[in-house]
Amino acid sequence: MLKVSKFGGSSLATADQVRQVCDIITADPARRLIVVSAPGKRHSQDIKVTDLLIAAASERLMGKIGASECAEAIERYRNIATELELPAEVVEPIARDLTERLEGSTDDADFYIDTMKAGGEDNCARLIAQVLQARGVEAHYVNPKDAGLLLSDEPGNAQVLPEAYNRLRNLSERPGITIFPGFFGYSKEGHIVTFSRGGSDITGAILASAVRAEVYENFTDVDSVFAANPSIVSDPTPISELTYREMRELSYAGFSVFHDEALEPVYRAMVPVHIRNTNNPKAAGTLIVPHCNSRKTPVVGIAAMSNVCCVYLSKYLMNRQIGFGRRLLQILEGENISFEHVPSGIDNMSVILREENLPVEKEKRVVEKIRQTLAPEDVSVERDLSLIMVVGEGMQHTVGVASRATGALASSNVNIEIINQGSNEVSMMFGVKSTDMDTAVRALYKEFFNGSSNSTTE
Repeated sequence: MLKVSKFGGSSLATADQVRQVCDIITADPARRLIVVSAPGKRHSQDIKVTDLLIAAASERLMGKIGASECAEAIERYRNIATELELPAEVVEPIARDLTERLEGSTDDADFYIDTMKAGGEDNCARLIAQVLQARGVEAHYVNPKDAGLLLSDEPGNAQVLPEAYNRLRNLSERPGITIFPGFFGYSKEGHIVTFSRGGSDITGAILASAVRAEVYENFTDVDSVFAANPSIVSDPTPISELTYREMRELSYAGFSVFHDEALEPVYRAMVPVHIRNTNNPKAAGTLIVPHCNSRKTPVVGIAAMSNVCCVYLSKYLMNRQIGFGRRLLQILEGENISFEHVPSGIDNMSVILREENLPVEKEKRVVEKIRQTLAPEDVSVERDLSLIMVVGEGMQHTVGVASRATGALASSNVNIEIINQGSNEVSMMFGVKSTDMDTAVRALYKEFFNGSSNSTTE
């Protein structure tokens, strides 16, 4: 029996949190493969270690030194080690490693930043191994390169290579407890490359898939996944169980408790994921599984994503023009822009993008290329939009969900700018003005979770 357990940055921010993590690790002998993030915020005004290292790298790339930011990151490790009464020399290799990273080659800025970012997780893994060893536990740090975590050569957005899984499978045979740093791996060329932010979730999922774990435990700072964002909806319903597809939709649209890209590896291997709270390990948490057969309600959660925009174009008889959609998407591809959704009609088409992917200078080029290449009658870009996702596998077997959702929004005076539903009916998407986002979420939550027909997610 083998469990892969991942601990996020908030679970490792202080010495007390580290003690709690080590207690959890040693409480279950099946927890033999542990993935750790870099130390996170100790309080709301604090800075994550990863952000300190990014700031240090940015300073160096601007021709400055970056030493103060790097020193602050080192001090974070020193404080944890001191409070845990570890020998002072435990921090020396951490300080040396981070300093060497800072002073390394900056010939390629992207690889340099990835090397710096990875230092947070890498040194935290070394520290956690030392803490466990001080308790008399057999624990070993392992470097992702030695373990065989091969990733694509894409700094900041690396993807796991298929051959990595066979290499990583040997981790299940290692003695004692293996401490593995999250967030990064190595390209075939030997470069340190990172996943997107929050990528330690992805590391844990890859390892769980590779070793065919009994379960992938993802420890964070909440008791469970909730049916809506607690900062928008007061005391939302906890979700005890949901499917991979439902979690993917919710994570994509704003549920930050679990990285949306982390579901693919465990989905392929059918490894269940258990979201748990480091500070309340006895809480039931949320289980993510292939299928939920016991749920009697159509909707499991309401999620919201802000900062999106829409490129809208219309042309009479667009549907008769072969290759129109392909050419439109090629224009975006040429500008290295990924899209989120493409709702369309017979004579119009919308492409929904994240605003960060379409800065003003790119917008001007894209609009001009669309005019020149496709000759639409109208093309415009609408900004300051939010996407609201109503998610639940039960929607495909329930009549009237769309009517209830649109009615709830209308009753709250929320105008629907965009509406889209996939053919699998796992989610329904509404585009609204960003100023209406919170109102829309509350209205939909009230409709599906405070009403008699959908009052529980059990």
